[in-house]
Amino acid sequence: MSTTTDAITAAVLFGPGVVLGAAVLISQRGARADSTAVQQVLAESAAERATRTARTDTAPPDGGEGAPAPTTAPVRLATILAFPEGRVRRAA
Repeated sequence: MSTTTDAITAAVLFGPGVVLGAAVLISQRGARADSTAVQQVLAESAAERATRTARTDTAPPDGGEGAPAPTTAPVRLATILAFPEGRVRRAA
């Protein structure tokens, strides 16, 4: 084969990969900046939730009546039995 056909074949085979690789690298750089902004917003949201839960009142932040405080322990609906440890059933 001649040098010209080798160059054309290389351009056809590797050209799309080089173009797509450059586009991916550029998009990853933008994603890193977006990720930093997202992490900052999540940190601010977590700090706001922590201060909101530190308060003792149960009223929602937009006003209105809060949720009632639980007065009794929840009722158990069933008795939980422990199986003997010596007998184990193995499913196929």
